[in-house]
Amino acid sequence: MLKLAVIGKDVSKSDSGKMHTFDMRGLGFPCSYDLISCAAENFDAAIKRLLSEYDAFNVTIPYKLDVIPYLKRIEGDAKVFGAVNTVKDGIGYNTDGVGFSLMLENNGIDVSGMRVLVLGAGGAGRSVVKKLLDAGAEVCVYDVRKENAERVCAEFAGARCLAELTPEEYGMIVNVTGVGMHKTEGISPVGAEMLAKTRIACDLIYYPRKSEFLRIAESLGKRILNGEGMLYYQAYYSDCIILGREPDAQEAKALFEAYCKAQEENK
Repeated sequence: MLKLAVIGKDVSKSDSGKMHTFDMRGLGFPCSYDLISCAAENFDAAIKRLLSEYDAFNVTIPYKLDVIPYLKRIEGDAKVFGAVNTVKDGIGYNTDGVGFSLMLENNGIDVSGMRVLVLGAGGAGRSVVKKLLDAGAEVCVYDVRKENAERVCAEFAGARCLAELTPEEYGMIVNVTGVGMHKTEGISPVGAEMLAKTRIACDLIYYPRKSEFLRIAESLGKRILNGEGMLYYQAYYSDCIILGREPDAQEAKALFEAYCKAQEENK
């Protein structure tokens, strides 16, 4: 049985364990999966133990950059984004971007030629901006820390940095800020005036299932999408890396639908 884990500052409420164990079982490889919450001062010891005692592991906020010095090398999107969410055999990978892209694809959302506003320019924001640009979207980026947005737009040619938010027409607004979860639950990064101008509201938050951002958008008759699909699909791609198998979009969609059904039945 594979021994897997996720490490982050606080993963006590993370669905990663449920998703990875369901996914691995569906792919024919049962696993154990530990949730490891770790304070910064204990990170060094925790990572060394993970590298020596586990077959592979995942990394989440805030350690996606901190883990890199401990690795032999990084590959693929981890090089592009400078962040790692999957480690196998001492090599770092990043599946956040492909998870986001597959979430859009499996929900029938084609962003080619679409004007998209991305709220937030941190690690996940960079992944989202890059994948939207790759898919042919016109991307605008806003972050309360203007320098973050400027840095992302300088890195990825074609993205436009917004100094302030004004109500404009967008095909989709993507919230990557984290506003709406934990201590900010019940708060939206933008109000009805902004959301009235979009067709689709996408929030990478998956808990709560319907953030205030999505609640406002839905009340305005907009299509809404939360981040549960992205979380599952990045886990699926991560598991494919761990197993050394080629990912398949339709297989991923079928597994996610089965996972959602199982969660509903277990309520």
